[in-house]
Amino acid sequence: MITKSIPSLFTVANLFLGIVAIILIFPENAKPEVAAMMVIIAMLMDGVDGRVARALNAQSEFGKELDSLSDVISFGVAPAFIMYSVAFQELTPAPAWIITALFPICGALRLARFNVISGMPGYFIGLPIPAAGGVLATLALFHKDIAVSVLMASTLVLSFLMVSTVRYPNFKKLGIPKNAIWVVPIIVAVSVVLGILFPHHLSKILFVPLVLYALYGLKKNVDRRLPSRKRKRLMESKRQEEAVQSEHSA
Repeated sequence: MITKSIPSLFTVANLFLGIVAIILIFPENAKPEVAAMMVIIAMLMDGVDGRVARALNAQSEFGKELDSLSDVISFGVAPAFIMYSVAFQELTPAPAWIITALFPICGALRLARFNVISGMPGYFIGLPIPAAGGVLATLALFHKDIAVSVLMASTLVLSFLMVSTVRYPNFKKLGIPKNAIWVVPIIVAVSVVLGILFPHHLSKILFVPLVLYALYGLKKNVDRRLPSRKRKRLMESKRQEEAVQSEHSA
C-alpha cells in the first residue's frame, strides 16, 4: 500500500510547489525568481512521478487525475500569475486579465485532451503544459529586457501551442530501473538546494533549453508540411503537363 502511494507523493509535491509559487508572487512577498524556480522544481517532480509509478508498477487512474489537476495549478495558474505580477499588472485590465486567464484555460484543455485521446507513440500532440509553464515562468524574469507587447504575444503563442496539433517528442518512456529508485530523492534534494541557493541565475539558464524544446516542435511541424506541399506542386505541374500534351495530341 505504501509503495503504491509513493508516486502520488511526488505529484502532491508538484502541487505544493505550484501553490508556493503563487504565494511568492503576492505583493508582500514579491519574489518572482524564487517563484519561477518553484515551477522548475515542480517540473522535476512531474517528470519523476510517472517514471516512479511505472518502475513500481503503481500506475492508477487516481494518480493520472491527480497529476492533471496538479499540473493545472503548477504549470497553468502559477506561471500565468508570475507573468501577470511582473509584466501585465500596469496594463489595461481587460487584455491583461484575458491573456493571463487564457494560458491556464488552454493548459486545462490540453490536459483534458491528453487524458481522453491517445496520442502518437513517442510524441505529444501539442506543447506539454509543464514545458509551456516552464517557458512562461522563466520568460517573466526577463520582463525588464523585453517589451510588454512581446511578452503578451509570447503568452498567446504558448497558449496556442498547447492546444495545437504540433507534435513534440515524448521523453516519458525513458524510465527508471526499479533498483535505481533510491537515486530519485537525492536528485530531487540536490535540485531543491540549487534552486533555493541560485534561483535567479539557474531559472534563467533553464529558460534556454525549454524555449528550444518549444521551437523544436514548430520546426518539425514546418519540415513535415513542406514535403507535402512540394508533392502537391509536383502533382499539379504533372497534371498541367499531361493536359498540355493531350491538347497537342488532339
